[in-house]
Amino acid sequence: MDYKKTLNLPRTSFPMKANLVNREPEVIARWEEQGVYGQLRAARAGRKKFVLHDGPPYANGNIHMGTAFNKILKDIVVKSRSFAGSDAPYVPGWDCHGLPIELQVDRSLGGKKKEMSTAVFRRECRAYAERYVDIQRNEFRRLGVLADWENPYLTMNYSYQAAIVRELGRFFAVGGVYRGYKPVHWCMSCRTALAEAEVEYEEHRSPSITVRFPIVSGAEKLLEGIDGGALSAVIWTTTPWTIPANLAIAVHPDFDYVVAECGGEYFLVAEELLASFGESVDRGECRVVRKVRGKELEGLVARHPFLDRESPLVLADHVTLEAGTGLVHTAPGHGQEDYDVGRRYGLEIYSPVDEGGRFLPNLEGLGGLAVFDANPRIVEMIGEKDNLLHHEEVTHSYPHCWRCKRPVIFRATRQWFISMEKNDLRRLSLDEIDGVRWIPAWGKREDCGNDCQPPRLVHLPPAVLGRADYGLHLCRLRRESRSPRLLRRSRRPGGEGRGGFLVRGGWGRPSSRGERLCLLWRHGLPPGERHP
Repeated sequence: MDYKKTLNLPRTSFPMKANLVNREPEVIARWEEQGVYGQLRAARAGRKKFVLHDGPPYANGNIHMGTAFNKILKDIVVKSRSFAGSDAPYVPGWDCHGLPIELQVDRSLGGKKKEMSTAVFRRECRAYAERYVDIQRNEFRRLGVLADWENPYLTMNYSYQAAIVRELGRFFAVGGVYRGYKPVHWCMSCRTALAEAEVEYEEHRSPSITVRFPIVSGAEKLLEGIDGGALSAVIWTTTPWTIPANLAIAVHPDFDYVVAECGGEYFLVAEELLASFGESVDRGECRVVRKVRGKELEGLVARHPFLDRESPLVLADHVTLEAGTGLVHTAPGHGQEDYDVGRRYGLEIYSPVDEGGRFLPNLEGLGGLAVFDANPRIVEMIGEKDNLLHHEEVTHSYPHCWRCKRPVIFRATRQWFISMEKNDLRRLSLDEIDGVRWIPAWGKREDCGNDCQPPRLVHLPPAVLGRADYGLHLCRLRRESRSPRLLRRSRRPGGEGRGGFLVRGGWGRPSSRGERLCLLWRHGLPPGERHP
């Protein structure tokens, strides 16, 4: 019996073979020809809005699994909302600035970059980004993603940049922008500062050392009644390369500390960590001879373990009892908490490391060495002064650059910052955070972190200082004129075809000549080019 004839199956025009390689492009082409996205927008006009803001990919290469997965998930959300009846427009975007693009252009230019001005290099980056915006747009379309592909937002659009500069101008106008010298995450490979969101933590192998700092002033009261004793403050660190920049030792004002006799020597450590300290330094049993509160240690002075420099004991709330000795080696130029303590005690923000991660030439015995390569030499120098109590190698979580995946350092540099305290910006931001529904709830932050560091601002406002023929200029605008007058004339002549547009005009009280402050953005476009 032919059982096939006994089956009651529907008759369709569907082919037995899916042949998606050929059919999918045909379907997508038909959607484009029919304007499906535009029809969907028209059909949902006037309905309740649902807007998904596109966190843009970098325009620095073809799409990969991560960018494809991201865009497909967004497409599912937007389409489902549209099918559910909402007006759900989707405007795609691209991030056209930053190191990912610059690194690719660097590779393609090779040695030619050294001969280029900043303006010419930026034009190369713009051309590169434009190319990959088109490539990625076609690749996302091939995935079947519906969006307003003809009108994306690009961070390099002049109107987009103008909006950024206008907002920056508002911060300048109210005194919210300042230039400071403070430590930031610094990538030695990319040679740039990193925001907190650009730092990833990976396993890293580092030297772990316990170091003595001999007390040279104030030890008498702690060693009263003890004949012939010398006292040392003890610190523990996994970053020996920061010890050349040590300027203080931090203790917690509310912790209990002890003077302990271990193997005939006297050490100052936190009471709770004495047992682990004794085990690590292998000096036999430690005997407590005096107990003291942390706040009583303020003002003692120690000597640097290998440099001719003093290191005072200071108070700080960031000191913990989780590991180490309860005394924290403090280098104001190489850590945020260290910086805060240094500012409070008037210490120098000292960072003898250049942008390539090498010690400055004037640092005796270490000049020119890369910081991680210098670790063994620093450990050796501490040992030569008989101040090394323990040394081992440990594997621990350490910050890495999200771009090049290499370890980063904390390094003090001169940067532009937007103050979170000025004009009550921190409180206003926290109020806005409270007004947002966070999914999941743990994504909500209860703080606003440190002062905001505008990315890549190192090149944005050179003309604020009157040093360039492009950038952000502080000007005066006369009441009867729309032509701003630069407060400081550029020392370099402007080239042909230079143009500009008024970013913000007319704030502050007018001067006796009827002038108000304004900001002017002058661009370095070649002849024949102009802003739209």
